[in-house]
Amino acid sequence: MEFETKAIHMGQEPDKATGATITPIYQTSTYTHDALGKHKGYDYSRADNPTRHALEVALASLENGKYGLCFASGLAATSTVLNLLKAGDEVVTGDDLYGGTVRLFDKIYSNFNIKFTYVDGTNPKNFESAITGKTKLIWLETPTNPLLRVFDINEVSKIAKAKKLILAVDNTFASPYFQKPLDLGADIVVHSTTKYLGGHSDVVGGAIITSNNDLFEELKFIQKSVGAIPGPFDSWLVLRGIKTLAVRMKKHEENAMQIAEFLSNHPKIKKVNYPGLKSHPQYELAKKQMTGFGGMISFEVNGGIDTVKKIVEGTKLFALAESLGGVESLIGHPVTMTHAEVPEEHKEKLGLSEGLIRISVGIEGTNDLINDLKQALDGKGSSSTKNNKAIVV
Repeated sequence: MEFETKAIHMGQEPDKATGATITPIYQTSTYTHDALGKHKGYDYSRADNPTRHALEVALASLENGKYGLCFASGLAATSTVLNLLKAGDEVVTGDDLYGGTVRLFDKIYSNFNIKFTYVDGTNPKNFESAITGKTKLIWLETPTNPLLRVFDINEVSKIAKAKKLILAVDNTFASPYFQKPLDLGADIVVHSTTKYLGGHSDVVGGAIITSNNDLFEELKFIQKSVGAIPGPFDSWLVLRGIKTLAVRMKKHEENAMQIAEFLSNHPKIKKVNYPGLKSHPQYELAKKQMTGFGGMISFEVNGGIDTVKKIVEGTKLFALAESLGGVESLIGHPVTMTHAEVPEEHKEKLGLSEGLIRISVGIEGTNDLINDLKQALDGKGSSSTKNNKAIVV
């Protein structure tokens, strides 16, 4: 079954009770049992809910996985993976990560005697070199946030399997439409469903997908026991969003490619990070392990924070906001926004400078978006004229 068909039909059969074509929102916490020890598969909505279950089935199918689990946020999903660990365990991870993930690792789980070792993930051998007898998990994010680096999932999976480690991959930036980590050897895939899967900036959620029976049983137990689950309406919103995921991702990428090329030729831009550009250091790897390059771009501008401020406050269609993956275009400043809490030494090591801007390219008209960036870069925009509803630029 093709991706587009799975997104619309898997787990979303007509409702047995009413024949409703669209999966209903089962807004209930409680289920009546027929008798002691006898019920219709649901006993309490923290454990399971028909709307959430439909989403979990659909997401698993999109990642070519057997099992899906949904959560209240992407970080709740990440926390659930980390809850597989015990005090004294170690994690090896790529050094370029979403700031919230770094905060979770360093500020929360390190307090429970779990050690995190950060390596340059562009060389798979760096993961192998960092593994010790206490390592239990390798965590990858690819493409990375915000520098759009690409890590070799297949090569890292070989290292993980040889050492009997779990490999988890955050696939939020690529989405399952452009990348399937399980097919490349990963054990676990994690998503912030807030982003491309939901796609409309109106819901917060997370997901885990796996094909490993034992891991699923452990993760399902944690999901039920900790209870960081999405409500049925949130689940329904993501379920609605994935129906158009394929169509949206094509347009996100089409726009992003043209914008990346425009930025690459602009005199005020020092560097553009986009895996679809041939100048990208991991361009060939991206072509190999992804079926498309996505809608995220970051770029470094000449000049300091004053120049950045003029640009991010000068766009009229790109909204100044921290999220990504919605139909509308967003612009942000990682150092002061998404990665503000990342330690300074970590930022310096990565080359995460104050001149870096990140954009989530939406599905608006391509020329409108390019013209908006052009007028902001040329200094023609201003924060006082910013209006993200209906501006012709």
